[in-house]
Amino acid sequence: MTVISVKNVTKIFGKNPNQVLDLVKKGMGKEQLLKETGHTLGLHNISLDIKKGEIFVIMGLSGSGKSTLIRHFNRLIDPTDGQILVDGKNVLSLSIKELEAFRRKKMSMVFQRFGLMPHRTVLQNVAYGLEIQGIPKLERHKIAEEWIEAVGLQGYGHQYPSQLSGGMQQRVGLARALATNADILLMDEAFSALDPLIRSQMQDQLVELQEKLQKTIIFITHDLDEALRIGDKIAILKDGVLSQIGTPAEILTNPADDYVSAFVRDVNRARVLTVDTVMKPPHYRITTDNMERALAEMHRKGHDYGYVIEDDEYRGVVTREDLAQEVAKPGKSPSLFDYADDSSTIVTGHTLEEALPVTLDCDHPVPVVNDEGQLEGVLHPEEVGSALSPEPTNQDDDNDTLPSRAVALEKKAS
Repeated sequence: MTVISVKNVTKIFGKNPNQVLDLVKKGMGKEQLLKETGHTLGLHNISLDIKKGEIFVIMGLSGSGKSTLIRHFNRLIDPTDGQILVDGKNVLSLSIKELEAFRRKKMSMVFQRFGLMPHRTVLQNVAYGLEIQGIPKLERHKIAEEWIEAVGLQGYGHQYPSQLSGGMQQRVGLARALATNADILLMDEAFSALDPLIRSQMQDQLVELQEKLQKTIIFITHDLDEALRIGDKIAILKDGVLSQIGTPAEILTNPADDYVSAFVRDVNRARVLTVDTVMKPPHYRITTDNMERALAEMHRKGHDYGYVIEDDEYRGVVTREDLAQEVAKPGKSPSLFDYADDSSTIVTGHTLEEALPVTLDCDHPVPVVNDEGQLEGVLHPEEVGSALSPEPTNQDDDNDTLPSRAVALEKKAS
C-alpha cells in the first residue's frame, strides 16, 4: 500500500519561480538557471512512491536536494510544480487548520541537531508532542515514560538535555517523535552528528524498533553505508534529479548510471548482499525415502547430487556417488531421509559474508533454508563470486575517497 506518492515535483528557489518554470521544463540545468535567472533549482520532476511500513532512504551529496524533498512531505516547503499525496490526499489542498492537525497527528520529525528544549526534562521533551495534542498530563507522562524505556533511557526522565551525551539526546528526539504515534516518521540526517559507534548503535535500534512498530520511515542521509544498512528502498539524488530508486541489492548490483556507480564502487558487498539476492532454484529435489529409487532417478536425469525433502522440510543433500556405494552394501538400505547430510546449510537473510565460509567448504551448491526449515534455494560459489565482483570501471582514481569520486563525476557531467 502506497502511503506517500510524489508526482512530478519541481522546486525552484528565487523571486519568481513560476516565471522560470518553463525554462526548467524545456531542459535548462541547475547551473545555467542560476547563471541566467538567479534562481536555484532544488528539485526537478521528482516522482516516487513510499509504501507503508518501509524504511525509505533518500540520499545524496550536499546540495542534491534530499532535505528539500523531505520537507515537502509535511509542507515545510511547497513545490513550484507537482503534487504530494499522503494516503491519497493532496497535502497542497490542506487549509492551515488541516495542515496543523496533519503535522501533529500524521507525521513526526527527528532532527539532525536533536531539537530538544533545554529548559525541559527528558520526560517533558518526550511528552511535548502529546501536550500539543491536548493529552492530559498524567496520560502523556505515562506514554512518554514508555517510549523513554523503549529507546533505552529508563531512569533518565528527570534529567535535562545538557546532562546527556549526544547519543542519548538523539534517543530522546526519537522517543519524542514516536510518542505521538504518528504513522510517518521523517528523519533528516538524524544520526549524522553522532560518533561512529553511537551512530551504529542508533541504526541498530531504529531497525529493531521498526520490526516491532512497522512505521513508515523516510530517512535522509549522505552516507551510503548507513543507507544500505537500514533502508528497504533507497532513492539517490543528484543536483535535484532522481538518479535511481531500488533496494540495496538493486542499487549495488545494477547502478543506473556512472554517478551511482561511483557511490557503490567501494562498498563491501559481502556485508550488504544477502543470500536471497543470489541464490538459485535447486536443480533436483528428492522426495522419496527409497535410496534405490532416488539413485535410479539421479542416473536417469544425470544429476550428481540432490536435495532431500520430506513433507516440505529440508532433510539434507546426497550425492550419486555416495548413494551408489551405500546401495551396493549388503542388506537393506537405510531411509534416505535419515541418510541425507544436513550439516551444511545457510538461513535466508544471512549476508554473503556469513555464508562465504560454508560456500567455499562445500563440494556442491549450499542449500538455503528459511526459518521453518524449508528449502528456498541453493547458493553456487560462482554466483557468490560474481555478486562480490562489481563491473570494472574506466576510472583511474582508485585512491580517491568515495565522495570525491562522486563530486568528480558531478563536475564532469556538468
